[in-house]
Amino acid sequence: MDICESDGTYLFKADIPGMNKEDVSVSVAEDMLTLQGERKRESEETRPHFHRMERSYGSFSRSFSLPEDADLNTVHAHCENGELTVSIAKKAGAEEAKPVSIPVD
Repeated sequence: MDICESDGTYLFKADIPGMNKEDVSVSVAEDMLTLQGERKRESEETRPHFHRMERSYGSFSRSFSLPEDADLNTVHAHCENGELTVSIAKKAGAEEAKPVSIPVD
């Protein structure tokens, strides 16, 4: 999972190899971004005899606290080539967070 920030946007990128957009859901509630999905196993009839199986299957859920300047009305999600990208614009006019040095006791 990569989370980055540009001048006007927060960007979340998750690798979800072998999954389609129908396999994942993205939601925002109370300043929390949640990514959920499920990678299903092949059915017994179509599954070949494996000598080694290293890819994981099952459901996943990840939640992230969003900053106050995230505009929750501008959330956009896109899934392509095994990568889920979620972009959230920053609210116009929001003050940029300034770096602060925190003393260590």
